[in-house]
Amino acid sequence: MKSSGIGGQAVIEGIMMKNGDAYAVAVRKEDQSIEILKDEYKLLTGKKKFLSLPLIRGVFNFIDSMVLGMKTLTWSASFFEEEDDGAEPEKEGFAKRHLSKETAEKLLMGFTVFLSICLALGIFMVFPAFLAGLLGKLIDSRLLLSAVEGLVRIVLFVLYVLLISRMEDIRRVFMYHGAEHKCINCIEHGLELNVENVRKSSKQHKRCGTSFLLFVMLVSIVLFMFIQTDTIWMRMLSRVLLIPVVAGISYEILRLAGNSDNFVIELLSKPGLALQNLTTKEPDDDMIEVAIQAVEAVFDWKKWQAENQYGK
Repeated sequence: MKSSGIGGQAVIEGIMMKNGDAYAVAVRKEDQSIEILKDEYKLLTGKKKFLSLPLIRGVFNFIDSMVLGMKTLTWSASFFEEEDDGAEPEKEGFAKRHLSKETAEKLLMGFTVFLSICLALGIFMVFPAFLAGLLGKLIDSRLLLSAVEGLVRIVLFVLYVLLISRMEDIRRVFMYHGAEHKCINCIEHGLELNVENVRKSSKQHKRCGTSFLLFVMLVSIVLFMFIQTDTIWMRMLSRVLLIPVVAGISYEILRLAGNSDNFVIELLSKPGLALQNLTTKEPDDDMIEVAIQAVEAVFDWKKWQAENQYGK
């Protein structure tokens, strides 16, 4: 298997696929037609050369993923907004009166991304560090304390995924997530991209964001074992400040995993692949059709397979 370099994300009733700076979003509308948006997103790592250096690029790739993810998610959701029920329209707020629609959307997207990051840091980084600090009175070994902190972090993440997976809308998103992985696996295993071949392909992929998040937690356990502090507050602050380092290391591991079949790398990838059983579900054929159209809008898979000598 060879890495194609394409990646994507599930959105509301659809798929976003990205290849280099080009991306496409395909959405199954309520009338069952498929709407496709094709555009470009200039990566931060492409604007400044030093941002593409190993360890540094992982942080900015994560930011790019968050921003583009919110942008495409908002676009897909626009097809399913509730129609006006006849109620009196609300008075225009400051944003509508003084800002253009594009500027207002960018501000809202920026605030949403910022709030999401703050909540994630608070729940999955700061809270476990705070809890470990309290347990410091009962546990003498700092190495054991760091391991407990990491375990709490992983348990919280798994519980969070289990909780949201019970929601019907999220379950459908996870089904589209499965369709995304299946399409990429189908291409990278040299198969023709059609519904039948995609259906029998795996819904797990080593370059998945789920695996990245698990790597973040595992790397943080190891790294934080060497970062010792005397107070709870310094412990929590150190976790936040070291997030870029953890993200940078985790991205390099994920990148290596997506481009290697080495036995050790395969072993390191297994926990993330297992966790993907929670964040990916088997899609139906309609979802697969949407995913295929998203891929073909930005990626010439036939040319790529020919260049990589599949079938020879």
